[in-house]
Amino acid sequence: MQDFWKKLNKPILAVAPMSGVTDQPFRKMLVKYGQPSVFWTEFVSADGLFSKGKEHCLEILKFDPDQRPIVAQVFGGDPVYFAKTAKLLMELDFDGIDINMGCPHKDIEKKGGGAALMKDIPLAKEIIRAIKKEAPDFPISVKTRIGYSKNEINNWIPALLEENISALTVHFRTREELFCPPAHWELAKEVIKLRDKYSPDTLLLGNGDVKSLAQSQDLIKKTGLDGIMVGRGAIGNPWIFCPKEPTTKERLKAMLEHAQIFVEFYPDEHKHFERMKKHFHAYCKGFVGAKELRDNLMRAKGFQESKKLIKEFKEI
Repeated sequence: MQDFWKKLNKPILAVAPMSGVTDQPFRKMLVKYGQPSVFWTEFVSADGLFSKGKEHCLEILKFDPDQRPIVAQVFGGDPVYFAKTAKLLMELDFDGIDINMGCPHKDIEKKGGGAALMKDIPLAKEIIRAIKKEAPDFPISVKTRIGYSKNEINNWIPALLEENISALTVHFRTREELFCPPAHWELAKEVIKLRDKYSPDTLLLGNGDVKSLAQSQDLIKKTGLDGIMVGRGAIGNPWIFCPKEPTTKERLKAMLEHAQIFVEFYPDEHKHFERMKKHFHAYCKGFVGAKELRDNLMRAKGFQESKKLIKEFKEI
C-alpha cells in the first residue's frame, strides 16, 4: 500500500477529527463547498471495534468514495487492539490510521489513551510499533499536543518522530490548557527543527484557533509547516477551505441542506437530531437576526420544525 501522504500537494489543509462533528453529513458538506486535502473521521475506540458496541463504531467509520484520502482516528491504550484495528481499517479501505495522543477527555485518559499517552512514552511508541508490525505498509499519523501540563516538545516530539510516522499534527496547547489560552504557534519552528533532525520525511501540521483560509495561509507562511488542521473553525463553515465569503442566503441554504443530509443519514431523529444543533449554532452567526434564529433552532423539536424556521427566516 502506497503512502498517500507523500502524494499530497502542499500546503496540506485538513479538518480535525471532532467527536459528534466530523461525521458523514459534515464531510458531505465539505466535499461540496470546500474539499480539504485529507479527511478525518470522528475518533473511534480501538477496543470498541472488537466489543459489543462494534456496530456503533463501524457506523462512525462509514465514508463515501469522494471523501478521499480519508484517515480513521483511533483512541485507546492497548497496542494489541491498535494492531487489530489497523488491519481492520485496511480491510475497510481506509487510506491511513491516526492515533489520538492528545484528547483531554477524562474517560479516555482513564483507559490510558488520548492525552494520557504523553505521560507514557514507552506505551506510545509500543502502539506505533504494534501497528507497523501488523500492517507494515499502512500510513500512520499522530495527533497530539505540546505536553501534558507544560511545554514538553523537546522530549515528547522526538519520541514520536523516532518512530518515522508519516505525519504529525500538533495542537499548540498543553492538555491542561484545553482550548485556551491562545495556541502557542510560536513553538512551530522549534517543532520543525526537531522534525528535520529526527525524521525529515514526516509531514507536520499545526492546529489551534484557526478560523479561516486566509489565517491558514498566513500561518503556513510564517511557520514553514507543511499544513494546517482546522478544528472548531470549520463547524458551520463548509467554506473554510475556499476564499468565498458566503452571503446570508447561501449560509441559510447550506444550513438547511446540512440538516437534510443529517436526517437522511440518521433517520432516528429522537436519538440523533440534538447533535445537529451544534451546527445550527455555528451557522447562525454574522448576519442580522442570527441570534433570534439560533435561539429558535435550539428549541426546535426536529427536522421539520427546524426546516420551517429556516425557510420562514429566508423569506423575511
